[in-house]
Amino acid sequence: MTDINTTRRELLIGAGASGATMLFAVRPAGATPEAMKTAIRKVIGEAKVSTGRIKLDIPPLVENGNTVAMSLTVESPMTAKDYVKGVHIFNERNPQPNVVTFHLGPRAGKADISARIRLSDSQNVIGIAEMSDGSFWSHEISVIVTLAACLEGTN
Repeated sequence: MTDINTTRRELLIGAGASGATMLFAVRPAGATPEAMKTAIRKVIGEAKVSTGRIKLDIPPLVENGNTVAMSLTVESPMTAKDYVKGVHIFNERNPQPNVVTFHLGPRAGKADISARIRLSDSQNVIGIAEMSDGSFWSHEISVIVTLAACLEGTN
């Protein structure tokens, strides 16, 4: 039985001495255009997605995929009856197709978000706004990444 105060070094030395083999999982980028479509369907169900009302702003050419500036705005009065419930960002080639979800409400004042994301490769990025009336609106951007990020297990 391992003592609760055992250090990581002691655990690794003990595992090596006992002949135990340690395996480390390396996951390749799991998102594909099909995985992205599936992830979107999980969020919107069978609802129709219209173009407009949301503007996703990402530079079309990104030098380094490790930190990509992204901003988005959604046209909405943000009143108690008409507001943005959430914004979902999806991509085609990162390890996961869901980049981020922002939950909003009428007290947010306006739907204007800025963040930094990682992009593993050149790909399409889609922003989908979910409105309080149940409608969904989208904007898609094609981004070229010259130095990829999110590459697990590569040299």
